[in-house]
Amino acid sequence: MTSEVENKPVFCTESAKELRASFATGKTKSYEWRLTQLNAMVKMMEEKEPQIVAALHDDLSKPELESSIYEIAMLKNSCRLAVKNMKHWMMPEKAKTSLVTFPSSAEIVSEPLGVVLVISAWNYPFLLSLDPIVGAIAAGNAIVLKPSEIAPATSLLLARLVAEYLDSSCIKVVEGAVPETAALLEQKWDKILYTGNGRVARIVMAAAAKHLTPVVMELGGKCPVIVDSDINLQVATRRIIAGKWGCNNGQACISPDYIITMKDYAQKLIDSFKYELERFYGKNPLESKDLSRIVNSNHFARLSKLLDEDKVSSKIVHGGERDKENLKITPTILLDVPRDSLIMNEEIFGPLLPVFLVDKVEDSFDVINSGTKPLAAYLFTNKKKLKEKFVATVSAGGLVINDTTVHLAEPTLPFGGVGDSGMGAYHGKFSFDAFSHKKAVLYRGFACDAFVRYPPYTRGKLGLLRALFDGSILGIIRALLGWSKA
Repeated sequence: MTSEVENKPVFCTESAKELRASFATGKTKSYEWRLTQLNAMVKMMEEKEPQIVAALHDDLSKPELESSIYEIAMLKNSCRLAVKNMKHWMMPEKAKTSLVTFPSSAEIVSEPLGVVLVISAWNYPFLLSLDPIVGAIAAGNAIVLKPSEIAPATSLLLARLVAEYLDSSCIKVVEGAVPETAALLEQKWDKILYTGNGRVARIVMAAAAKHLTPVVMELGGKCPVIVDSDINLQVATRRIIAGKWGCNNGQACISPDYIITMKDYAQKLIDSFKYELERFYGKNPLESKDLSRIVNSNHFARLSKLLDEDKVSSKIVHGGERDKENLKITPTILLDVPRDSLIMNEEIFGPLLPVFLVDKVEDSFDVINSGTKPLAAYLFTNKKKLKEKFVATVSAGGLVINDTTVHLAEPTLPFGGVGDSGMGAYHGKFSFDAFSHKKAVLYRGFACDAFVRYPPYTRGKLGLLRALFDGSILGIIRALLGWSKA
């Protein structure tokens, strides 16, 4: 695999020119081309699902259910939603006009940005590679996809499947690692969508700035879960488990990163976690087939460092077992971790879940707002006022009350971050909009030519123009009367 990646041709200026030449033909702008590509993507998933599942298992030991539902089925839904609504999305939107341009009509026309670059992540390497491309295709762009080299089996499969099923003159996959990504970033793009971490995001943004290229940044952060005491504890515990360990064993940007709960409720919550985790993953979770492995040895070492810190290692109340050879770490819960520990100051992105204690649930908001803005934040409560305060007080990419991660499945909601967790959003029509330019168009005839626009300027013309811009009929009448008297 390594030699195969190393032998991949670097994307160069000539490659970029070829792609722009294909876009310049105008074929990606047609409804028929967009529809054909999206239907081909659905066909690809229907025909190649076993191979996709196998590649995801090779890269992450991802359970078949997670691969089939959270990667393939969700992508199919995105394609079908775009197919169903794309013609409507493409239609110009009527816009109101004012007295200033009377008589006139106006519309907003969605046009493709041009040639766009999608740089994907390794944790959901199939979904996060192709889901943005659904929006880019629907909007009529030519596309280059750079999948993550950290998921090499999926990267190689994506390159083969895209070439086999999609229009290779307008949609290309570039495999490789840092040199290939650097070569891509040297080119001018009409938009870049990057999914990954903040460190690389800054490199991508710096490269984009040289060409004034707009970006969408899907990053991450420490996604908190506030757990109140007046809840259905079993349901809450299960939903947190599903969002944490049931999402690629915590290797997901919207997975719960830490819990905040009250000191007098913590033990009850911990006991519920222990019971449900054993039911889901057995007495020896290292042998469970329903947990993904850690992606590679570097990430395994990073997570081990978080666990082995002196002020943290004694806080483990459940789990903590590791299998270095097979890159597995069991679901691990840590109670009353210090706020200044590494695990409370770095995005965990793995199967470790610290529990931070507060005296009263309202104190949770100060804990969350003292850090950077997360990609998602979660609250479990039945209190109406607490829900309202959560929505009003916590700034995050998305909020979910009494569940975790499920907002990702709603195409009517934008998915994106704020502050350090990202910028821009996609999913559903938001994907179409992310890769479209909203072109303002105003239509006028030759009648009713307003002489007040033209020199010589007079006080009367000034008064009439002010009234027109104020939109006041009475003001216009007064200005006209005043001008006529003059």
